[in-house]
Amino acid sequence: MEVSGCIAPCYDLLLNIATFGRYSVFIEKAISLMGIKPEDKILDLGAGTGRNAVLIRRFLGREGRYVGMDISPRMIIQLKKRIAGSSGAGIIRARLERVLPFKIKFDKVFISFVLHGFPQEIREDIIANARSVLKAGGRFIILDYNEFLIDEMPCYFRVPFKLIECSYAFDFVRRNLEMILKERGFNHFEKHLFFSGYVRLLQARKTG
Repeated sequence: MEVSGCIAPCYDLLLNIATFGRYSVFIEKAISLMGIKPEDKILDLGAGTGRNAVLIRRFLGREGRYVGMDISPRMIIQLKKRIAGSSGAGIIRARLERVLPFKIKFDKVFISFVLHGFPQEIREDIIANARSVLKAGGRFIILDYNEFLIDEMPCYFRVPFKLIECSYAFDFVRRNLEMILKERGFNHFEKHLFFSGYVRLLQARKTG
């Protein structure tokens, strides 16, 4: 899912509106729960505008490394501005579902509100790619929607969800993501819930 056109320049603003102005506090909390170590090598899939990159970099030391990956040229422009001058930071333009162009292995792979925007077969390709570039015991960290029944949501959550989200999101929230990850070589799950449980930070460890 490529964010482009008129949406890309105002993407951060849209997130603020969709979260009733709570996005900044929420994302800072979520990233603080990732357990980032100063020496970690972190791959950020669908890095977008770099808003998350700035927060991640705060936890990394000189020996740490951040790599942001996105397919949208307009997003990459914003990402470059945000991490300009940061040591140990890099950017790659590539598609998430294709073989990832890395020789190094990462301690953590992070993906934030991206996975729900693809059909299930593509999600599985992205999960497989994340596993392939993780070290043994590395963590795949997914910040996205939790599982829930849309018709049971309060109207102040349900209406924005139906208006804003793509059709694939309606499928995503019905799937058991922990089971999908377990079947694809991950275990030791840790989760944190936000926005009345409709959003989840899910961490899973690579087995083997």
